[in-house]
Amino acid sequence: MLDKKLTIEKIFRLKRKTIEKRLMDYYEETRDENGTVQILIALQVRDELGTADFSFFLKDLVHHLFLKTKSTRALRRYYIYFKEYFDGKDWRLITLRLFPTKTFFAEKLEELYTQFIKEPLQGLANS
Repeated sequence: MLDKKLTIEKIFRLKRKTIEKRLMDYYEETRDENGTVQILIALQVRDELGTADFSFFLKDLVHHLFLKTKSTRALRRYYIYFKEYFDGKDWRLITLRLFPTKTFFAEKLEELYTQFIKEPLQGLANS
């Protein structure tokens, strides 16, 4: 997952600017979305546990990974940890890209619920 420039020890010790440069270099060299997302998750852990600020770390890279690259298992697995990086419209788009079948079924179930249960029960309640 990592090369010599960016080991686990370095992820938890280096300054933000150094890690930003090394992670961008790592992604540009390898185009490894899975490894990059895992490193970003580790940096979120560091943000929560440490005193250094790593909030919204490499926001542009996160947007690129989730909106422009191919949907992978790692992106589907870890996408929930990046919800605060996106506004409502982009978050909906990401959900549609990563889970097209689930989204389709959820919309159809909501439509059927409204059509056959919610509206008829409201009509009974109003009469």
